[in-house]
Amino acid sequence: MGVEPEEFVVSEQKSAAPKSVQRVIKKYPNRRLYDTDTSTYITLAEVRQLVMANQHVVVRDAKTGEDLTRSILLQIILEEEAGGAPMFTEAVLANIIRFYGHAMQGFMGAYLEKNVQAFTDVQAKLAEQSQSVTPEMWAQFMNLQSPMLKGMVGNYVEQSQSMLTQMQEQMQKQTEQMLGAFGLKR
Repeated sequence: MGVEPEEFVVSEQKSAAPKSVQRVIKKYPNRRLYDTDTSTYITLAEVRQLVMANQHVVVRDAKTGEDLTRSILLQIILEEEAGGAPMFTEAVLANIIRFYGHAMQGFMGAYLEKNVQAFTDVQAKLAEQSQSVTPEMWAQFMNLQSPMLKGMVGNYVEQSQSMLTQMQEQMQKQTEQMLGAFGLKR
C-alpha cells in the first residue's frame, strides 16, 4: 500500500511529553480498516483494544487522507452503549444532545473533558498507590477513609464546582447581553 507520509505518522501530544508515534489506521471505501503499523486489516474491536491499551490512534480515509478518528471513536462508543451495560442513561444522552447548537456547547465539552481527565487522574493515582498495598493495608485504608483519598476526591469536586460556577457566570453574562440587545435590563 506504499510508504506513509511523515505528517501522518508522527505528532506531538498536548502534554509536555516527548513526541509519540501515532498508530495510523486507513479506512477504505469498503469500510475495511487497515493498520499501517502491522500491515494487516483489523476490526473495530481491535481498534477499541488499541485505545484501551493507550495507543494514540488516528484513522484516515485511505483515498482523501481525511481524519475519521472522531467518527470511528463514536462508532466504538455506540457499540459499547448498545452492548451489555451502557455508561450513559437516556436522560444524559438527551441532555448532551440539547447542548449542541447551544451557546454553552463549547464550554460543556471542555467541562466534560476536564472532569473525565480529573477522574482518570484520580483512578491512576489510586492504581499506582494500590500496587504496593497488601489486602490488610487496603482494609485499613478503606476503614480510615484516608486523607489522601479525601484530598483527591476533594480536588475533583472543587474543580467540578469551579467549572460549574464559570459556566453559570458565562450564562448570566450572555443572558444580560441578550437582554441588553433588546433594550431590557435585569
